Amino acid sequence: MRPNLLKRLTPQMLGKVALFVFALFVFTFALVLLKEGAKEFGPFVRNFLDVNNVANALGFGWLFAYAVMSGSPVAAITLTLLDANALNHAEAFAMINGSRLGASFIVLFIGFVYTLRGRERKASMSTGLLSLIVTQTTYIPALFLGLWLLRMGWLDALQLTQASEVSSVFDLIFDPITGFLLGWLPRWVIFGMGFLALLFSFSLLDRSLPKVNLEETGFSGMARILYRPFFTFLLGAIVTTFTMSVSLSVSILVPLSVRGYIRRENIIPYVMGANITTFVDTLIAAVLLGNPGAFTVVLVEMLSVALISLLIIGLAYSPYERWILGVVNRLLNRPILLAWYMFGIVGIPIVLMLF
Repeated sequence: MRPNLLKRLTPQMLGKVALFVFALFVFTFALVLLKEGAKEFGPFVRNFLDVNNVANALGFGWLFAYAVMSGSPVAAITLTLLDANALNHAEAFAMINGSRLGASFIVLFIGFVYTLRGRERKASMSTGLLSLIVTQTTYIPALFLGLWLLRMGWLDALQLTQASEVSSVFDLIFDPITGFLLGWLPRWVIFGMGFLALLFSFSLLDRSLPKVNLEETGFSGMARILYRPFFTFLLGAIVTTFTMSVSLSVSILVPLSVRGYIRRENIIPYVMGANITTFVDTLIAAVLLGNPGAFTVVLVEMLSVALISLLIIGLAYSPYERWILGVVNRLLNRPILLAWYMFGIVGIPIVLMLF
């Protein structure tokens, strides 16, 4: 069996594995740079940007995710700011929550691109709108639930026992490099280097994922199974766990929906599942930082989003589905409403920054 397995490992597959390992190395190094740079960047966040409460942090994370078209880098940076005491636990939680609200915009953007390429407008745009509205209607209740759980402190004792050992191993590898850089560069430059390295690592992770031919894999034969919300919920969670990017796993739905592989109704539970396991990379970042508070913040984020999503699926999925689809239909059929909605999702985080 082993020789047969080795024969199936083509040079392309081995290259993908090597690229994935290198991407994780760059990701870890980026966190180290951000952690060091955040010690000087913290006062900039507190004083210049005036991020000093939960509302500010929510809006800042939201807008930051718009700017970089992804939530994962923003979430990772949030943990380094928490580690540098630039944010408290509640503010870090809100900023991560905002980063996920902003990250969903990329799906709507991809749908808009498909519309420009001549695709049917409703099929292209509906996936992005569904992703945004599902995320907003789960993450906003999860924000209040999570802040309450953090205040109760029930999950503070749950920690990975080997987190400090993992952190110390990486310290041995990267401390000489960061020490050299600190001798020549100011911390704000090191923070910028870490940010660019983080974006680069996520780009490498995307490229390391295998490309799947839908027709060859027989994906269309799964249509009957996808009618079951809980199965689609698990599918979204699993796909996002392996891709470590909700932007990537949910963006896949745009071409699938346009080609008729997946119906709009199936997208709702898929996005719910994806919105939970999208924190896998952030959880890894918390472990690598070796900060117990950071680990607790991410754990509470995952648990609060999971509880809200499972409550909807288990108790009120049918009316929730009808309401979501009704809202999306009205937005698509009335351009003025869509314009107000777009204005709102940009204006609200700006207003939150002013509190």
